[in-house]
Amino acid sequence: MGFWEVTKQLADGFSVTLLIFGVTLLCSLPLGLVITFGSMSKWKPLKWLTKTFVWIIRGTPLMLQIILIFYGPGLLFKMNALPRMTAVLIAFVINYSCYFSEIYRGGIESISKGQYEAGQVLGMTKSQIFFRIILFQVIKRIVPPMGNEIITLVKDTSLARVIAVAELVKAAENIVSMRSIIWPLFYVGAFYLAFSAVLTLVLGQIEKKMNYFN
Repeated sequence: MGFWEVTKQLADGFSVTLLIFGVTLLCSLPLGLVITFGSMSKWKPLKWLTKTFVWIIRGTPLMLQIILIFYGPGLLFKMNALPRMTAVLIAFVINYSCYFSEIYRGGIESISKGQYEAGQVLGMTKSQIFFRIILFQVIKRIVPPMGNEIITLVKDTSLARVIAVAELVKAAENIVSMRSIIWPLFYVGAFYLAFSAVLTLVLGQIEKKMNYFN
């Protein structure tokens, strides 16, 4: 099996990896903020319900969540199984939303109460204080931990293969099993390293831009 043929098959798998990565990031970043507001709510039932949900999701393996979402509806409710990709995306979005929510919460709670009080003295509403004073400071503080989670997401996409979604690692496994060659596995590592390097550079530039808010 030639180099370019392997490259084509891995590129097809990488496109699936990019889809999982992109949809997860696009959906979980705003959903994580919604979950944060729930976990910080002054209404205790909502607060404890949200915190319990986040604790369960963060305390169990993502692989287990993928399996449960894919097989659960059929086994528990005799429903048709979700499409494999749909199950993967739901599991990833829920999982990463919970992780991002805790990063958001930590960033928001790190801002001193004096800044909220200063905004109130100036006659600003709570929403004005948050979006004009607090938000960009929070973003600056959460960029490093958020970057770590995003890099982790790149590697976690390989868990989709547990329900036979043909992402990058699954594509390499198929080649190895059919052709009895090992080098495509090392080639896969190059894909991940290159993608992680690009993301590291992008996140580094964002962090530099946010130095304005020192």
